[in-house]
Amino acid sequence: MNKVEHIGIAVTDIHVAGNIYETLLNTSVYKTETVKSEGVLTAFLQTGPNKIELLQALNDDSPIARFIAKKGEGIHHIAFEVDDIVAEMHRLKSEGFVLLNDEPKQGADNKLVCFVHPKSANGVLIELCQGIESRD
Repeated sequence: MNKVEHIGIAVTDIHVAGNIYETLLNTSVYKTETVKSEGVLTAFLQTGPNKIELLQALNDDSPIARFIAKKGEGIHHIAFEVDDIVAEMHRLKSEGFVLLNDEPKQGADNKLVCFVHPKSANGVLIELCQGIESRD
């Protein structure tokens, strides 16, 4: 794993949260994107090398809606950048980690993603991210 790619924060209103984080970080939301497969609207902010992804549920069945219903708004996941997501998935599985998907899938911000079950990582949802442009 190369670095923390971003921290994902579950929110009920992406526009309200976006305004808060724009003021807090003294920067602007640089991108919003809908990820239909996950039922989520995302907004990205960056300050220096650090990125924040705000996540708003688009429907009551989305993972973000379930997360907020159970835990409230807050940190949803930590994403790590990897060079080869398939190799990293194989490595983690061989080490006994439980992955939430068997194959990488299209995520936001032009990334392939895979999630590691929180029960495998002391209660923290981990996302692996690989830029699609860097994939062979």
